[in-house]
Amino acid sequence: MAVNNILFALSFLLSFVIVYVLIPPFGKLAFRLDFVDKPRQDQERKIHREPIPLTASYVIFIGFVATYLLVERNFSVQTLAIIGGGILLLVIGTIDDWYKTKGKDFPALPKLVVQVSAAVLVYASGISFTGFFNPISGEYVVLPALLQFILTILWIFGVTTVINFSDGMDGLAGGLSAISTLTLLIVALTMGQTNSAVMAAILLGVTVAYLRYNKPPAKIFMGDAGATFIGFILAVIALDGAFKQATVLSLFIPILALGVPIFDNLFVVVRRFMQGKSIYEADASQAHYRLLRAGLTQKQVVAVLCLVSTCLCLSSIILLLVQI
Repeated sequence: MAVNNILFALSFLLSFVIVYVLIPPFGKLAFRLDFVDKPRQDQERKIHREPIPLTASYVIFIGFVATYLLVERNFSVQTLAIIGGGILLLVIGTIDDWYKTKGKDFPALPKLVVQVSAAVLVYASGISFTGFFNPISGEYVVLPALLQFILTILWIFGVTTVINFSDGMDGLAGGLSAISTLTLLIVALTMGQTNSAVMAAILLGVTVAYLRYNKPPAKIFMGDAGATFIGFILAVIALDGAFKQATVLSLFIPILALGVPIFDNLFVVVRRFMQGKSIYEADASQAHYRLLRAGLTQKQVVAVLCLVSTCLCLSSIILLLVQI
């Protein structure tokens, strides 16, 4: 157990240091390449008034992948699928972010195809939602293969999307992701799931280091590339940890751990669908924009949503303890 604790601490510290050290030079590179998020006329969504670098995504990717390979030394099919899926999201996210630097919107369909493809890679590697324990008989119910596939793809795609949708205010997506990651780390440690715990410890280090530069007023953004990558890894951690050998009740643990982005963006998606809009069509209907219009400051909005997220995460941990 002591060896594992050292492993988790090392995972956190190494990823934190990599991201903390690399963000400043990558930020300077963004200005040289003109890869920055510029204020536009759409001031309801563009809260910042100065150009902000969009290069944190590459540091986040480097910090996570380099640390995972160094700590785990695991070159399995699953590792390759996670890295491969991450690269796909990084590439399509970069193209999307590049369009934004030019004041344009990238089409939704290519993003949808790539995000689903990344999810399929993970499923094909063997990381999937396979079933749950029947609370009455105590037997493990294995779902049909098609249903396993559908639920796995929907979960990965859904979490990837909601984290991206939540990235609309300084420190918000990073803060929510850090709180969710810490919760999934506690769940993995409690359930003795070493690999999931290592990934969570690494992602926690990455998000905390990123928050050092993204807290209001932000010095750097991670853009779509970084937000979708973090969402993707969070989804994988849950599949490899909290969802593994789950009971019916404990299925709600990861959902509560990611409660704020999931519930907020479900509301947004349903609203856009009812209005006949594309779910990818950017607007200001998320909770953070509504709270901002209600009169709260940016810091207050982030604090309120992170507090709500913390309460939901504590609920998920209580639910975990009930299962033990």
